[in-house]
Amino acid sequence: MAEPVFNVLFLCAANSARSILAESLLNNLGKGRFQAFSAGSQPAGQINPFALELLEKNCFPTAELRSKSWDAFAHPDAPHFDFIITVCDDAAGEVCPVWPGQPMTAHWGIPDPVAVSGSDDRKRHAFVEAMSQLQRRISMLVNLPFATLDQMKIHQAVRDIGTTT
Repeated sequence: MAEPVFNVLFLCAANSARSILAESLLNNLGKGRFQAFSAGSQPAGQINPFALELLEKNCFPTAELRSKSWDAFAHPDAPHFDFIITVCDDAAGEVCPVWPGQPMTAHWGIPDPVAVSGSDDRKRHAFVEAMSQLQRRISMLVNLPFATLDQMKIHQAVRDIGTTT
């Protein structure tokens, strides 16, 4: 029997940095076992240039990435999500749409690299830190022993991943 493919939606307010990084990382690290998407409650409409630069520098595809509203996934023909993961505190505190199928939810708060001021080098460093933290958490997600865990243990494990640094 083939392994299931898990659909994951990463949410952030602007959908311009952290959620975009998470989408790209999971689509790469998930090796076909995960399909990642991202969206925002108040999308910026464009991806932060430092996020794009970092992804391209690390050879991640960026052509399919775009900043979009979570409304794009709140209609009947949208993908069914297994997991909804917020990566910023703003989106975690907002009232989210009702997602069909009762996906598991978790909060993986990541400091906002867009909020960093100063030189471009300092900003780039903040994006590298955010991507590194997301990469550690996503590696933990893709390595969960899904076949041996029940739904409650999977949900708790995904939530616990959000507490790792």
